[in-house]
Amino acid sequence: MRCRAEGGRPQVGPERRSPYTGHGDIMTAKRIRVGIIGTGFARSTQVPAFQACPGVEVVSIASSRVERAETVARDLGIPHGAGDWREVVDNPQVDLVSIVTPPHLHHAMALAALQAGKAVLCEKPTSLDAAEAEIMWLAAEQRGTLALLDHELRFLPSRQRMRELVQSGELGTLYHARVYYRSDNRAGPERAWDWWSDMSRGGGLLGAIGSHAVDSLRFVLGREPLEVMGMMSTHVTTRLDEHTRESRVVTSDDEIQALMGFGGELTAAVSLSSVEPGEPLHGMEVYGSKGGLRVVGETLWHSPVGSRQWAPVALPAPESLPEGMPDNEWARGFLHYARALTGTLGSGARALPGAATFEDGWRNMRVLDAVRRSHSERRWVSISNR
Repeated sequence: MRCRAEGGRPQVGPERRSPYTGHGDIMTAKRIRVGIIGTGFARSTQVPAFQACPGVEVVSIASSRVERAETVARDLGIPHGAGDWREVVDNPQVDLVSIVTPPHLHHAMALAALQAGKAVLCEKPTSLDAAEAEIMWLAAEQRGTLALLDHELRFLPSRQRMRELVQSGELGTLYHARVYYRSDNRAGPERAWDWWSDMSRGGGLLGAIGSHAVDSLRFVLGREPLEVMGMMSTHVTTRLDEHTRESRVVTSDDEIQALMGFGGELTAAVSLSSVEPGEPLHGMEVYGSKGGLRVVGETLWHSPVGSRQWAPVALPAPESLPEGMPDNEWARGFLHYARALTGTLGSGARALPGAATFEDGWRNMRVLDAVRRSHSERRWVSISNR
């Protein structure tokens, strides 16, 4: 692969095709049956992605409201809808339990699924805090079961190629990285109060997008943050409860600003907001002594020092999505992830290279906890190098 700037200058070396792209790269050796807890992101993205995988069947889905579970099951061709998540965990047909619920439920659900001998895919953030995440990680280690976090951005070809180039030394000595997210999806007070507004249930931007930001930095840089300075803001302070129609206080954050030190001269900045008008934007940049890389969605750009321009890095052409899936980076990343995950289970393997493990989830939560502590105490917070 060669990529070329407008001025004709060649950039970056040969492309390595992702092992997780294309319809026929990974085939399951046996039929894999998936049970899903949750009907939000699961309905729009996870179910269609799993159903598009060869040799995979979604056999059960649960919601706290049984009528919703039954409706989703009927609409998506799932044999069983349940009002109790334990029915999914206890179902002897289920090989993989996917937990797609508010974060305060992750700990108990994951431990129950592991105890039942199931493989587990858990939504981010891992849990409410690092203490819960560590218990989940150690339980997975003890059971010897495949237990992963749904950090699907790791499986985008753009992110994988960025990681390859960074860790191969293409940028030279690493100086700085930046992750940014801009949206106004929670800027208006007319949006109803729900669990996302409640910090005690794991709501807020730090968990929802900050967990992805931290995981992306660790994944691409191959380094662990050692110190953090963070600020958290809540700009929309009240919302109407959709059931009682009464005003309720928002206890979660809608803006995050954080600085991180990785040891030596490597630093990172994270800027996240769900109250910023304008075109939505989500990307990551890495800079070093020889050049920089920038990824936005499925596009990767490279700029050698002195060129003063960005050139696109060639990547595999995006494939068509299953009918009904939203066309965004989260859905496309999950489609790659679902194929790789079910292929791994079908082969009987106990690990999926490149995926975020429960240990990664614990490490990510330590950083998120440090951001919260830094904000509360108004100081830099160190993270032990374990």
